[in-house]
Amino acid sequence: MNQQSPDASRRNFIKQSAGAAAAATTIGLSAQRANAAAGANERMRIGFIGPGGRGFGAHVKSLCELHGEGRKIELVAVAEVYKTQRDRVADYIKEKTGTDPGRYVDYNDMIEKENLDAVCIGTPDHWHHKQTVDSLKAGLNVYCEKPMTKTVEEAFSVEKHWKESGKVMQVGVQSTSLPVWDEVRALLQDGKLGKVLGFQTEYFRNSDVGQWRYYKLEKDMSPATIDWNRWLGVNEGLAPDQPFDREVYKQWRRFWSFGSGMFTDLFVHRTTSMLKATGLRLPGRVTGAGGIFLEYDGRDVPDVATVVADFNEGVQGLVTATMCNQESRINQLIRGHFGTFTFGNGEQFDGFDFIPERSPVTHVRQQAERIKTTPVKNTTLAHFTNWLDACEAADPMKCNNPPDLGASAIAVVNLGAQSYRNGKVYFVDGDKREVSTEDPGWASRWEKLSSTRGKPNHIPGWKAGDYGSELIDPEYMKFAGPWTNGEDPAKG
Repeated sequence: MNQQSPDASRRNFIKQSAGAAAAATTIGLSAQRANAAAGANERMRIGFIGPGGRGFGAHVKSLCELHGEGRKIELVAVAEVYKTQRDRVADYIKEKTGTDPGRYVDYNDMIEKENLDAVCIGTPDHWHHKQTVDSLKAGLNVYCEKPMTKTVEEAFSVEKHWKESGKVMQVGVQSTSLPVWDEVRALLQDGKLGKVLGFQTEYFRNSDVGQWRYYKLEKDMSPATIDWNRWLGVNEGLAPDQPFDREVYKQWRRFWSFGSGMFTDLFVHRTTSMLKATGLRLPGRVTGAGGIFLEYDGRDVPDVATVVADFNEGVQGLVTATMCNQESRINQLIRGHFGTFTFGNGEQFDGFDFIPERSPVTHVRQQAERIKTTPVKNTTLAHFTNWLDACEAADPMKCNNPPDLGASAIAVVNLGAQSYRNGKVYFVDGDKREVSTEDPGWASRWEKLSSTRGKPNHIPGWKAGDYGSELIDPEYMKFAGPWTNGEDPAKG
């Protein structure tokens, strides 16, 4: 798939969203309020949809902190199906900001009644698509917790509605607000590593109770305090009807109906960062592997998993981890023909290392070096700050993790999960936004490039010409080639 430069992407986005805005003549007061946010003295009105663990701990608390620092925002409403949590969040907002927010069970009622400018979505994965699209259609800016959607098809749908809406949307992978990824991308495009060949990344964990079972079950969680049917989304066709179960409600990441375990809860973090660093977007081919090898605790999702994603730019991504060992992690890194960037683990670092390849291969002298970057103390706070900045500027492309990047990460991790489950390999047509298990001739494509002595493909924004992407023919290769009619090709 041909990738556009960031500037070209921005121009196309603006062109598309401008056309959509011209057609949207009945967008409503909330959209008018959001469009005027950049220059208005009034405060941006924000509502919260499903502020559970992450939605409360990150969304609500970060925005309360930013409110206290003087940002022009008001946290005006909470929509949450669990009454105890709804009151807990609303009381916290009142204590920290002085505003007593509206309290709702149905987010649609909140959107209809609260004259909102924006929403933050912290519900389980299976609700993300519907709530995001409903909010964009209502003319609201959106912050949606990762993963952006549960399925790839939903991700493409969100991307489409986002472009049509012209609204600002941030996907909650906070590490994308680290400046390092923009710095790395610039170095890669300038040819620091030569031809970029691959990245590898991870998210290892370990626990004596099993992953996601550390979310505590409370006796207060019951059909009397939780609108179970609404949480499931039975009426919306989002999940099958089933008896109330505290374990499913609180530890839903362990079950396929609601999430995809480490694929979408953890792998999406590191994958998004690697896509941002390389400039890559949708993969061309994805396969996944793994199994439940230890944590037989009633879960559906594996405790060991690996995703391999091949990109049309001639780059391979490897994402691998286990939930049962964390002291022997692989390093996050990006490999090129002339060198490697290694990042260590996690997202709190002040630099990364350049490891050069041998000079007899590169024919240039490069020294190993430590490349410094600016650490970010609180990436979640930085991510919300970036979202507010984009909202105030009314600039969708100002977000550090917009839906086009979010959709690309979903394509990698979700197709990896599907491949693990059904043993199939998935192929993505990025131009048509279509996914298939029919092989379009992936291997033969690369073989043809080799047989015709073609030129390597490069990452988007490549500026280094042939640097680090050419081979030198040894003198003896003049003897190569087929003998036609018994004639030596090197005879002359």
